[in-house]
Amino acid sequence: MIPGPASHPSGMCSAAVIPFTCNPASLDVNAAAVLHHAVAKGIEPEGTTVILLKADAEHLGLTYEFPCRMITLNIHSSLEAVGFIARIATELAKHGMGVNPVSGFYHDHLFVPDGRERDALDILGRLAKAHGKVRQYQDAE
Repeated sequence: MIPGPASHPSGMCSAAVIPFTCNPASLDVNAAAVLHHAVAKGIEPEGTTVILLKADAEHLGLTYEFPCRMITLNIHSSLEAVGFIARIATELAKHGMGVNPVSGFYHDHLFVPDGRERDALDILGRLAKAHGKVRQYQDAE
């Protein structure tokens, strides 16, 4: 579980730094332990990408890239939605910010650079307000 989310009208942001790592099974670590701690994983021909908490990656001795924060959008979007993530990514790009989106069944999750999460939340809030999609969010305990 990801600790300490911060709330914002447009989404929840992880308080933990979450990096990406690749091919943990090829390293001298317990692959099952790595997958147990995974926030998400992607299987590609070149290897398996695992997204996990930075503390877990360091504890397991994994090298990683792209320390980021996960923002969970406060909207249940259709898995068939066209252009939703593209619109968000375009807006973030206008502000010099890359994003790695991951869509779940109920929510979309944006992985933004560590240290830029507040900027991303503010941009998302303005975008949501402009489209009349802002709703109040209660802090998660």
